[in-house]
Amino acid sequence: MSQIEKIIKSDHLITQGGDFRRFSVAPMLDWTDKHCRTFHRKLTKHAVLYTEMITTGAILFGKGDYLAFGDHEMPVALQLGGSDPKALAECAKRAGEYGYNEINLNVGCPSDRVQNGRFGACLMAEPQLVAECVAAMKAEVDIPVTVKTRIGIDEQDSYEFLTALIEASQQVGCDDFIIHARKAWLKGLSPKENREVPPLNYPRVYQLKKDFADLHISINGGVKTLDDCQQHLAHLDGVMIGREAYSNPYMLSQVDELLYGEPAFTQSRHEVVRSMYDYFEAQMTQGANFWHIARHMLGIFQSQPGGRAFRRHLSENGHKQGADISVMEKALECVPE
Repeated sequence: MSQIEKIIKSDHLITQGGDFRRFSVAPMLDWTDKHCRTFHRKLTKHAVLYTEMITTGAILFGKGDYLAFGDHEMPVALQLGGSDPKALAECAKRAGEYGYNEINLNVGCPSDRVQNGRFGACLMAEPQLVAECVAAMKAEVDIPVTVKTRIGIDEQDSYEFLTALIEASQQVGCDDFIIHARKAWLKGLSPKENREVPPLNYPRVYQLKKDFADLHISINGGVKTLDDCQQHLAHLDGVMIGREAYSNPYMLSQVDELLYGEPAFTQSRHEVVRSMYDYFEAQMTQGANFWHIARHMLGIFQSQPGGRAFRRHLSENGHKQGADISVMEKALECVPE
């Protein structure tokens, strides 16, 4: 697909879906790779699918093509990790040439790895640097450049601390923010604990939308159901779901109907799984490992009769040498159609 065709396809998706950033699946390290996104796209046409966070160093100096994605994944957003405006600008330029629909700057990850690299959540303490990074990227692309952030870090968790970051980036033209409604503890908590221990503060994000009415504000953190999404959308412009969408992916099959006004999704879970077979075969022909694709599908039968047996068979056999579609077919036999 040419760049022009990608733009036309992207515009069509946005037109058909209204605000294409109304619902999204969060960037999740080691999870939202191209195989995961391909699977999720089988369930929803309109949800924005994010890459894992990719560092500028990996893109500029790493081996392999970190920016590659399939046209079938669109709309897809690239999340970048970095704090050097020049490096981010170069990565944004390359991403724009690849046809991404959005570029997002990570200002929310609290892991030691990103702190050592001076990016992620620690950037909240440097709102002017965040603004410089945003401005540098916006100068290179015509697609949205967005910021994903926490509501605070450590003892710096006042509303004024958050708005200082928002205002600085707004002044350089950023009008789209995704707010994880928890603060982050940079020391003392693991990334997993930082997703669970700091209390959620949804009212603060709602207040942000009231005070910055012209901005597109999406919320992230603790969102479990599409009913939750609809409640948040009464106050905000978008909702991002992370681990729940990964562990219970079939929930995505309701997104287009409930949040975008599309006809109801009609494929069964079995049909969705089998719709991936062509992709399995194409990828494995190119050297992909069966398990690297299949692992993202473990949750498709969550809470369904036979779902546990499906997961067990796939987990026990999917990683074995020579595993192929027959393993998936055998796993499907565990679940009544």
